[in-house]
Amino acid sequence: MTFFDAHTHTISSDENVFSIVNTYPNSTNFTNAFSVGIHPWFINKENLDNELLIVEQKLQEKNCFALGECGLDKITKTDFELQKTVFKNQILLSEKHKKPLIIHCVKAFQEIIEIKKMIKPTQIWILHGFNKNLQVAESLLKNGFIVSFGAAIINNKKLQDVVLNISLDNILLETDDSEVTIQEVYQKIASIKNIEVKELQQKIEQNFKRIFKR
Repeated sequence: MTFFDAHTHTISSDENVFSIVNTYPNSTNFTNAFSVGIHPWFINKENLDNELLIVEQKLQEKNCFALGECGLDKITKTDFELQKTVFKNQILLSEKHKKPLIIHCVKAFQEIIEIKKMIKPTQIWILHGFNKNLQVAESLLKNGFIVSFGAAIINNKKLQDVVLNISLDNILLETDDSEVTIQEVYQKIASIKNIEVKELQQKIEQNFKRIFKR
């Protein structure tokens, strides 16, 4: 069975792994399944219009699975109001081209939720690399988000408690830029949930196909 990696920066050599590779407008390789977006760390006012055009072009390619990662980050130096403007522009592209949104969020969960309530998107929003507490997870799930777990699940006890207490119906798994393999993430989640890895694979495959409509 397949291991689905919903957000990664590297392609696995394992033929049993299906990866969505994160790319940016200035990336040069779009041959594999990919997502594309303008990350809040890399917003450049001078290039913004051109980069949004590139994102829109790439969204129309057959092997583009999602828009992202994009979002809000209160730690980065990028002006927060500019971040919100760029995020909203990308939400509109996600809606126009019917692609799910992969979201990067640092200390801005309330703002992300408020924007979602205001815009009322039809496309699914995925909060990638989730590493907060159960209260935040439940708030996101209540507001219709998909929560994606990565390498932090291996050693983070509080995050393991989150996984233990939420349904598998609205989660994805990922490796992002870590050296942890997607198989290790699956094994840890299966162990927390006290299920077989194969059962988890079936569940994540169902989620993946529903979210990315393939």
